[in-house]
Amino acid sequence: MEQLSRSIGHPFANPALLELALTHRSAGGEHNERLEYLGDSILGFMVADVLYHRFLLADEGQLSRLRASLVRRETLAQLGRDLELERYIRMGAGEMRTGGPSRSSTLADAFEAVLGAVYLDGGYPAARALVERLFAGLFQGLDLASVEKDPKTRLQELLQSRRRPLPSYEVTEVLGDQHNQQFHVRCFLDDSGQEANGIGPSRRRAEQDAADKMLRRIAHG
Repeated sequence: MEQLSRSIGHPFANPALLELALTHRSAGGEHNERLEYLGDSILGFMVADVLYHRFLLADEGQLSRLRASLVRRETLAQLGRDLELERYIRMGAGEMRTGGPSRSSTLADAFEAVLGAVYLDGGYPAARALVERLFAGLFQGLDLASVEKDPKTRLQELLQSRRRPLPSYEVTEVLGDQHNQQFHVRCFLDDSGQEANGIGPSRRRAEQDAADKMLRRIAHG
């Protein structure tokens, strides 16, 4: 824990908070989901605050897309890997055997929990310093031109421009265990009967995948 504290850049007054942040629910007893919830909220606010002051001419939609490009599972998982969190995560034997500590979802959740722990241990300044340090390169690489609207938004705007009804989305199947689920979603257009199927690790991601495929289908007639 001392080595990890140095990597994080925060000396914990209460090391038990860091241990809790790295305890998966499969380990039994107290686990990190409450800290994950707290860290997720803190991270969303801090990133929004930085973007608000950095992109003075951006509108709400652009700011939201910039934030979504940063606060997503893949980014948080990579930050977790950079800190080597997988070496410290405590899990049940079954999860360990299936590579649980290295899964992107596990690492992203642990990263958010660690941020929550830093906030509880050192307050807002400590958590803000951690976010600004770890996200510094990502903030530098952002520009409004690189942020594209997500497929669901683009599909909705396309259909509205053509005065067509909005699409409907339906979850057709959910596979896998609770911490490694795969969602199957159908996107359906009532007026034409067209449909497209998407897959993703969350309902939102599966809907985006389905919308992207529907856009291609419409483009190709």
